[in-house]
Amino acid sequence: FLSRHTKILYMIKKTEIFIGLRYLRSKKSNGFASFISMVSLIGITLGVASLITILSVMNGFESELRDRLLSMSYHGSIKNVDENWQELHKKIIVNEDIIAASPLISFDAVVRSERSIKGIKIHAVIPDYEKEVVGKKINFIAGDLNKIHKGSNAILLGSDLAYSLNVSTGDDLILMIPVANNGSIDPVLATFKVKGFFKAGIQEYDSVLALVNYNDAEEIVSANRYSQLRYISKNPMLAPAISKALAESLGENYISVDWTDENSAFFGAIKLEKIMMTSILFLVIGVATFNIVASLIMVVTDKKTDIAVLRTLGMSANSIKNVFFIQGSMIGFFGVSFGVFIGCLIASNVPEWAPKIEEFFGFQIMPGDVFYMSEIPSVLLINDVFYIGLISYLITLLATYYPASIAAKVQPAVALRYE
Repeated sequence: FLSRHTKILYMIKKTEIFIGLRYLRSKKSNGFASFISMVSLIGITLGVASLITILSVMNGFESELRDRLLSMSYHGSIKNVDENWQELHKKIIVNEDIIAASPLISFDAVVRSERSIKGIKIHAVIPDYEKEVVGKKINFIAGDLNKIHKGSNAILLGSDLAYSLNVSTGDDLILMIPVANNGSIDPVLATFKVKGFFKAGIQEYDSVLALVNYNDAEEIVSANRYSQLRYISKNPMLAPAISKALAESLGENYISVDWTDENSAFFGAIKLEKIMMTSILFLVIGVATFNIVASLIMVVTDKKTDIAVLRTLGMSANSIKNVFFIQGSMIGFFGVSFGVFIGCLIASNVPEWAPKIEEFFGFQIMPGDVFYMSEIPSVLLINDVFYIGLISYLITLLATYYPASIAAKVQPAVALRYE
């Protein structure tokens, strides 16, 4: 009995699949429904492909900008105004997640050249320590960190800053630095010689940042008041956890921050853009699923006689629902599958294809003088592809349910009355 019952169920399921797939190939009588189904499939394909491509490009932008920000920055920093950096360095370098640490004095100044005057930010560093933290990532156009040795009164300028000041190597600059003195602010003048230029690729650094020697700056400003100890970790994504652990272990007198704190607004804006773009492109997929609803309702209307015959032959309402559910789910499956394939193909080749498109049309998509970068990066994440494909397919299944339910409610007697 069980074997016979199982065979009957298998035959019913096989019949449902056969009829559902057969209805995908419409006859002339409902060719318009077939056309709507094709439009639905194309719409889902384009929506999924666009979503994967755009999210991959935005991931690429986020990764590229993060790398550029960290090229002249750090993963975290810690500060205590009552303790010098040497003692603090000994305490944090023992942490196994911290690779290197470098002291930094950061302060604002006004710089004056023979042709211009401008407000800038000064980073005073010790070359030997700084090389371990960010030295290898800095793109020096002229000179290097060795030029700002102790007692040299040398200065390295960001490329855009040097251009705005109209200076070259060997020129003298006069710095006016505000220094707190017994409750008042007194300006201190110091002369530095330009020894080189660097390019970080971030406007914030290239246009306002200058590097000098830590010991030279220490003679002008209070090192304990303006200084901090910067460090890099094995993984930048672990920086928040490391920063929190250092703050807890060292005590309340220490101020600990990480790179996500310094750039929270920037990366928050990128995250918001990704959410908005994802929502908009899911609407495209949603519109395509409405076409599935329309096409299936048209098929149900056209096939009422067939449905009535199947019901009189013993097929249950549930099986009728499954027939049309299979038809709609197959449209969604093929649309999502094609979309995932095309999206992954485009996202994986954006950096190579974009220059060819620019060359063909004769314009630059991202001019270097306007954007942070002149090339379009792309980072394809498997998790993004999986969730986009899954959610898109679930949306199509949800859209299929209503027309399939209408088909299950067709009454054989009513449908066959005038046949």
